[in-house]
This record gives sequence, C-alpha cells and structure tokens, in this order.
Amino acid sequence: MEKKDLKPAGVFRYFEEICQVPRPSKKEEKMIAYLKEFGKKNGLDTLVDEAGNVLIKKPATPGLENRKTVVLQSHIDMVCEKNNDVNHDFLNDPIETEIDGEWLKAKGTTLGADNGIGVATELAILTDDSIEHGPLECLFTVDEETGLTGAFALKEGFMNGEILLNLDSEDEGELFIGCAGGVDSVAEFTYNEVSVPAGYFCCKIQVKGLKGGHSGGDIHLGRGNANKILNRFLSQAFKKYDLYLCEIDGGNLRNAIAREAHAIVAIPEADKHDLRADLNIFASEVQAEYNVSDPELQLLMESENTCEKALDKDTTRRLLQALYAVPHGVYAMSQDIPGLVETSTNLASVKMKPGCIIRIETSQRSSTASSKQDIATMVRTVFEMAGARVSFGDGYPGWKPNPHSEILGIATESYQRLFGVEAKVKAIHAGLECGLFLDKYPSLDMISFGPTLQGVHSPDERMLIPTVQKFWNHLLDILKHIPAKQ
Repeated sequence: MEKKDLKPAGVFRYFEEICQVPRPSKKEEKMIAYLKEFGKKNGLDTLVDEAGNVLIKKPATPGLENRKTVVLQSHIDMVCEKNNDVNHDFLNDPIETEIDGEWLKAKGTTLGADNGIGVATELAILTDDSIEHGPLECLFTVDEETGLTGAFALKEGFMNGEILLNLDSEDEGELFIGCAGGVDSVAEFTYNEVSVPAGYFCCKIQVKGLKGGHSGGDIHLGRGNANKILNRFLSQAFKKYDLYLCEIDGGNLRNAIAREAHAIVAIPEADKHDLRADLNIFASEVQAEYNVSDPELQLLMESENTCEKALDKDTTRRLLQALYAVPHGVYAMSQDIPGLVETSTNLASVKMKPGCIIRIETSQRSSTASSKQDIATMVRTVFEMAGARVSFGDGYPGWKPNPHSEILGIATESYQRLFGVEAKVKAIHAGLECGLFLDKYPSLDMISFGPTLQGVHSPDERMLIPTVQKFWNHLLDILKHIPAKQ
C-alpha cells in the first residue's frame, strides 16, 4: 500500500498536508494561519476568536437548509514526543509519515493523528460539494492537550449549532456520550530543618517497577501508587524507630499514577539491620498484593552518605499520616453506565521545594459535578487536618451521559445499518472538551467518535488505516440523516 492509494483520498490528502504544519500545544500560530488561508481560498466564512479558535462555516446542500446546524469539532494542537535518537524540531520540521502494514505512523515521533485526523476530516468535508448535509460549522480549538484553554475561552454565540460531533475519540465503532470533569488539589506542608544526631545511619528507600498509567483511563486497574506504597513503609518505620526523614520524592505528572518514589532516612546505627529485615518482609507482602497488576514492583534499600539535616519530627508525623489517610483510586462507579468509573482521585506527586516546603499534587475526576466537589473537599479536609495549606486549580466540567440523546440514536441506527453490528455506547473517565462546550452551550446534543488510534502521546502513535474509511462513511451517513429544525 502506498500513501497515494489511501482511502478516503480527501481525508488522507489533508492529513498529509497538515503534517507539514508545525502545531505543538500553545504554539499553533502556523496552523491558525493555514486554516484562515484555507477558508479564504475556498470562499468560506471564517472566524477566529481571541484564543485562536477557528470556526469555518459551510452552507447546507441545496434542499437541506432546514436541517439542524451541526458543529464538527477537533483540536489543532498535538503532543510532541520523540525517541531520543531522533533529531526533530517540532516548531519547524514536518511530521514524516510511513505505512507499516495496515497502520500509518510517524518516523520516531508522535504522529499527531490525535487530533489531526479529525481536522483533516473536517477539511475534506468543507471542500467536497458532493456530500449531502445541512448547515455546517467546523470548529478547530487550540491547546486541548495542555490545558483545554481553547475550549475554556470559547465565548457564547461564537457558534450556533444545535448538535456537536466531537471527532477526538480513538476506537472505531465506539460512540462516547460522557466524560469526567476534573480539578487539581495541591497541599503544602512547611517544615523546620533539624540536625540529624551523630552516629545515625542514612539510607535511600526506593519503590520502582510499577506500571503507573493515566489517572483517568487506568485508575480502575488497581495498579500500585508508588507514593502510597513508600508511605506505608515509612509510617511503619517511623513508629518503630527514631527515624528522621531527610528527603522524599515521588511521582511526577498530575494526570499520571506515580510509578516511582524514594525517601532518604536516618536511623540509629544499631537499627539498620532490623530496618532492612523489615523492608524485606514488607516487600514480599506488597509484591504479593500487586502480583497481578504490577508484577515488576521492587522495593530497594541502599546506603547513603551522612545527611546533616532532616524534617522536624512533628511535620514528619503529620505528613506521613496525611499521605496515609488521603484517598487514592476509584471512589464511586457510575449508576448510569455499567463498568464506568464515576469518581476517582489520584495522589500524583510529593516534592520538596525551596523554602522548607513539601508540595503534594493530587487530581480528582468525576462525571458528576457535585461528586467532583465532594471528593476534592475530602482530600482538602485530610490535608487541612494535618496542618497543610490547600489550594485548588480552576478545574474543568464533566459531560454527564445522556443515554436518550437524539444524535446518539441517529448515530447508533446509522452504524447498525451500514455495518450490520451495533456500535458500543460508552463514556470515559478522562477529560474531553465536550464538558466545557456544554458549560457555554447547555442545549448542545453531543457525541464523540473517531477512527482507531493506538499509542497516542508517544512516538508509538499509530492509526489503523481501514478504520478511517469506516469512520468517514459513518460520519457522512449521520450528516445525511440530521433531523429538521423544530
């Protein structure tokens, strides 16, 4: 198979074209200019708002002017990741694509099909006058990947559609009708430095080998959290020995389950062999607990150079108790959709900061706004009881599933008729822009769907070529069957 033979031809032609346009998150100027020029060249009404979101309108096919207006929506930014041995400048270099069997991928970088394939699909529809459709508005949002800032900044009245089709899902044959909203909660402990007594043994205790994963999509898998596991052992040792906590560090990104964590502690020289024995026992117990979800889990202890300073004992006690008590993982399952996580919380990272501060980042998610607030308040309460100062991020709203959606009915009927099987109707416990759209346009009827992508946000990102044709056929059939305005 060669690139020139890929079907649908218009979609793949535009996808290859936008692969030439650099578009990292927060650096989408070249893509915005491309879209403005595209609209001008094709004589289409094109608007750009203050955030850089672009709206291109296309009138209805003659005879279909009375249909409800449909908004097709994709985000124009992409995650920029590359392998270490690849020389690539995402601000200037094009994405080089290649075909590998039935998959389209990039040479050592992210492909940008998330969400470039949605963008290309919209462009192909805007330029193909043989497609039957009512009034169309194509919305291209900025900065979905690193803050949803384009969707956040969208003003009421910028678009006028009654139905929105989000083209940013990654499993062909699945229709998404809901997603979680989220908020970040940050706790900060302030400690006093104290001197470690003379003759104390210093060692580093490490937790590693965990799978981690996405705090939305993988939270239900029961994988270990390195911060929680490390804290279990530290809490046990703090009660048993005259232990000083000299350093603690765990986790990284707020939307990732912590894979690794370590602490440096000081204990009396006479207790070091007992501490090692305790760790061996603890390691075997925890490895047995996680032998299915995290079979590579390791707990290690190694000697360290003598530490002169540590956290004061009172702050250490309150920190360890708070980390023990604060919830992590699934809190509630959906009562509407079997198997869907409704509410969860992630103990993401524990970091020491300048000025004798320990900063703990957590994130809470829920498809129900009141439950999101409830779990965030629970996290805040634990840390405030322990004497920490707590602050919240802006957060983003969820999209509560509506199993009785009119556009969902049209899309499921269409899929059954075209392909002879039922589409799967799902919601996801991760963020989509749809929740923010609903915030500004409460009457929107929405679904999200797309072709099959794997390995997104990594250089392994790839798109299953045959599913693009199925996605295209399905989308065009939906547009043909949009109902008339009331």
